[in-house]
Amino acid sequence: MSTTFKLDTSTSRANPTPQPMRRLTVPKIRNRKVDGVTEEPLVMLTAYTARQAQLLDPHCDLLLVGDSLGQVIYGLPSTIPVTMEMMTNHAAAVVRGSYHSVVVVDMPFGSYETSPEDAFDSAARLLKESGAAAVKLEGGEAMAETVEFLVKRGIPVMGHVGLTPQAVNVLGGYGARGRSDAEAEKILGDAKALEQAGAFAIVVEGVIEPIAISVTMAVECPTIGIGASARCDGQVLVSDDMLGMFDRVPRFVKRYEDLATTISETAAKYAAEVRDRSFPGPDQLYQPK
Repeated sequence: MSTTFKLDTSTSRANPTPQPMRRLTVPKIRNRKVDGVTEEPLVMLTAYTARQAQLLDPHCDLLLVGDSLGQVIYGLPSTIPVTMEMMTNHAAAVVRGSYHSVVVVDMPFGSYETSPEDAFDSAARLLKESGAAAVKLEGGEAMAETVEFLVKRGIPVMGHVGLTPQAVNVLGGYGARGRSDAEAEKILGDAKALEQAGAFAIVVEGVIEPIAISVTMAVECPTIGIGASARCDGQVLVSDDMLGMFDRVPRFVKRYEDLATTISETAAKYAAEVRDRSFPGPDQLYQPK
């Protein structure tokens, strides 16, 4: 039996509470695609904190502790400066706050590119220190040897092709990929190489729709689209983008809510009540008995 957390109203702290549900597993995710078809698309969102995981977990098949936390949580200009410490700490929080979803953690830039052996050391640390079920790394054919090395040693790997944010300095920006024949052929070849190396799923990001569909049809493992196609085997978004926490988001994001405005307006109400001394009121104060 797995464990989730609920808020103890007497202390406002999370305490473990058993849940009558087993956590999904990597093989179950992989096996959702049968004979090239995924009847029920996979749902994945990013999560960075225990409370966020609590709220998202019941609705998702996978929670991704993305290196996007560099920008979302830490205000960094890109994912490049993200550290192993950041990833392990946030992944551990997400694991503690979830009980249903498979938790996948991004391997940060510089932690896996040097050699398969270095990648194993980094991936092993991420899984041991966080309790996550799998790692995700960017790159296609060039990383296939590393993916195979990890999988053969018991570390499930999710691949990532197309627009790869860690390579933004080489790519020259965040534009859609696959517009030229050569680039489209490379993306397709990268996906096939990752599948053959043992990746249990592949994120397809920022790829023009016909190529995303071709990739999905060409590989046996599930594809998870982000700015790709509804015909991918699943979808992922950065939760804070989807919830409307930022003014500027990529074109492929659908903003389902406008939490930034709600938070700002609520903070303004609080500030006004503090300044006119109407908060705290009788209901928030302790009186002599």
